[in-house]
Amino acid sequence: MCGIAGLIYKGKSSDVGSEMTSMLLALKHRGPDSTGYAVYGEPTEGDYIMRLKVAEAEDMEKGRGVHKVIEDRIAYVEQVMKEHGAKIKSKDAPLEYALRYVFTGADNVGEMAEHIEEQDGIEILSMGNGLELIKDLGDASVVSKAYGLNDFKGTHAIGHTRMATESDVDIKSAHPYWAFPYNDVSVVHNGQITNYWIMRREMERKGHRFMSNCDSELLAVYTAHNLANGITLEESLRKSIEEIDGVFTYLVATKDQLGMAKDTMAAKPLVLYESDDLIAMASEEVAIRAILPQEIDTTDPYDEEVRVWQA
Repeated sequence: MCGIAGLIYKGKSSDVGSEMTSMLLALKHRGPDSTGYAVYGEPTEGDYIMRLKVAEAEDMEKGRGVHKVIEDRIAYVEQVMKEHGAKIKSKDAPLEYALRYVFTGADNVGEMAEHIEEQDGIEILSMGNGLELIKDLGDASVVSKAYGLNDFKGTHAIGHTRMATESDVDIKSAHPYWAFPYNDVSVVHNGQITNYWIMRREMERKGHRFMSNCDSELLAVYTAHNLANGITLEESLRKSIEEIDGVFTYLVATKDQLGMAKDTMAAKPLVLYESDDLIAMASEEVAIRAILPQEIDTTDPYDEEVRVWQA
């Protein structure tokens, strides 16, 4: 019973960080274990933004030794970046184990990312021109405050509140998911994919990597694979309904689009609001009303298995 939410503005930026926080807080009862955001800002040409973690939240309780391990892992990350020609323009550490780099000039970001993740304990959460993926344990108020998300401005965002059923309660198993090494693709999901292992092995045979055993990660990898092979987002969403088994509703975001897909049974809820400049959707209407307190009309796109919107 996870909660998912998404919003996208047409042709403008807004306070999507604080708005997504309000939506996810309204869905807190659907998933108390972790909260995650994929937020899309206005990209600067030539710049990449990398979000990564160098430990799990629970590792911080293991004593003084963990701080030295974290320092060594950060030094390793920055050495790899240097070796690949990346010039660090800024570095932030909202938490000791969670870092944000803005860099430029890397000769091959895919190879650099692979090299970084060769070190145990390091996971890149996202790397792109506009996407920033943040996820951690706790509810939206805790995560938003820790990572400064209430000040984030952008064009669109998706978010997730998680109740762990198929995998551990840790950052690695939290949503959203990014599909390494593809820019700016993220996914949140509510449901269960019953042919997960069959499809995962197919994606692995095609050279894709997985960082968790959460079935939702498959949707990000699957989408990125299709986009990289010339399939449009809408075509990929429709294809997924035919090829993926289970009961699911998921949202997928790219650098300038937001899409939704529901399996043919449409058992997992999604409520939708659309105006001239904003589209908002969530597992429950209460999340939409958290950012639109005025009288509004919402719909359940039960008869629409797929939709895509442009920023």
